[in-house]
Amino acid sequence: MAKNYKVLRNSMSPERRAANEAAAKEMLAEMPMHALRDALHFTQQQLAEELGIKQGSISKMERRPDHLVSTLRRFVEAMGGELELRAHFPTGSVSITELGDDDEMKKTA
Repeated sequence: MAKNYKVLRNSMSPERRAANEAAAKEMLAEMPMHALRDALHFTQQQLAEELGIKQGSISKMERRPDHLVSTLRRFVEAMGGELELRAHFPTGSVSITELGDDDEMKKTA
């Protein structure tokens, strides 16, 4: 018999709940491009129109294993987001600016 989620959650220790929440945040933070687009309810065609490129170019971008940061920035901005690039070090984190040019977008258009 299935149990109510609230009952299960309340029976967990605070440490276990915190670990589960951290794991869920990590999973959400690590999304491939197509999953991000799907989560934001964009079709490839809608995103292509927003970027002024063909739908097939969106498909190629989503399958490509490596991207220019400028391409990722335009992809995210087309869906209403903002791309932030951060470098994490033992002494602290730094936000990296100057995210590059649009050469890769020109190649896929």
